[in-house]
Amino acid sequence: MRTRRGLSYLPLSTMSSPKRHKKNSPFNSLPDDLLLSILCKLSSSATSPSDFISVLITCKRLNSLGLHSLVLSKASHKTFSVKARNWCDGAHRFLKHCADAGNIEACYTLGMIRFYCLQNRGSGASLLAKAAIHSHAPALYSLAVIQFNGSGGTKNDKDLRAGVALCARAAFLGHIDALRELGHCLQDGYGVKQNVTEGRRFLVQANARELAAVLSAATGKRPWLTWTLHPRVRPPTGSGCPLLSDYGCNVPAPEAHPASRFMAEWFSDRVGFPGPGKRLCSHSGCGRPETRKHEFRRCSVCGVVNYCSRACQALDWKFRHKAECAPVERWLDDDGEDAASDDGGAVGDGL
Repeated sequence: MRTRRGLSYLPLSTMSSPKRHKKNSPFNSLPDDLLLSILCKLSSSATSPSDFISVLITCKRLNSLGLHSLVLSKASHKTFSVKARNWCDGAHRFLKHCADAGNIEACYTLGMIRFYCLQNRGSGASLLAKAAIHSHAPALYSLAVIQFNGSGGTKNDKDLRAGVALCARAAFLGHIDALRELGHCLQDGYGVKQNVTEGRRFLVQANARELAAVLSAATGKRPWLTWTLHPRVRPPTGSGCPLLSDYGCNVPAPEAHPASRFMAEWFSDRVGFPGPGKRLCSHSGCGRPETRKHEFRRCSVCGVVNYCSRACQALDWKFRHKAECAPVERWLDDDGEDAASDDGGAVGDGL
């Protein structure tokens, strides 16, 4: 057909319709099992939710196969690391689908969000237990913290023996915070028979694993490990094991789990949350809130900061609180003089 300007359109029979284009799509010629294998690899190696979403919106077939239970069960924890400000019913449903598909990381993340943020204690604890049954070390340690503090219940609901047992299981799997927590429990006789020598062995092992984790993650692009020669190294006078930073080894802070980052953002964006008189763990990489008043322990020196566990206190002492902590007498001194004692720093190793 010729137009007024002499140009001609292609016949309708030669124009590819959307259905014909879809039929000739290269994805349609691939078998489902091959696409599922590719999608499983993509979901397990995704570094952010956008990496996985960009695959789902490519075409309808990838969208349907991308939500297959096999693909969701292989998704990495970074695939569903949603930010607190972007939390919605859709994000909740996606996490639930991943958890129902058997994704252990999704069970842990959704369990922490439900237990602490949404205050659905029963469902959250159930998801954490589901992950712990499959030997998920962070879930085992989180359940140990819940048992130590009696979270979600009263002070009488504390079960120190159960907390030590869960902590020991997580420590056996190599969880650094669990190793440090178990070491302090053995040193102090908290929930277990006191054994100072064995406790120090666990604390040394926690330091060694912490350094090994940094060495294995080193990229060589930045100074991930530095040494600062102290003019006078003062050995700790308390019963705790010295940290690597006490000898001038500055190990960078470990990357927080997406669940911990979510909780920290969730409560920082909500004024007055988690409730009147309730506090957050002072360790910035934790994010756990109190489920009742005076649930967490305060620093025995300054009384300003509070922690959900000894492991959080040890990390916060190393990265921040060591430079800020001062005995209570300093704040009560009328002359404003520093009344800190020589052994004030050692208190950071134990609650």
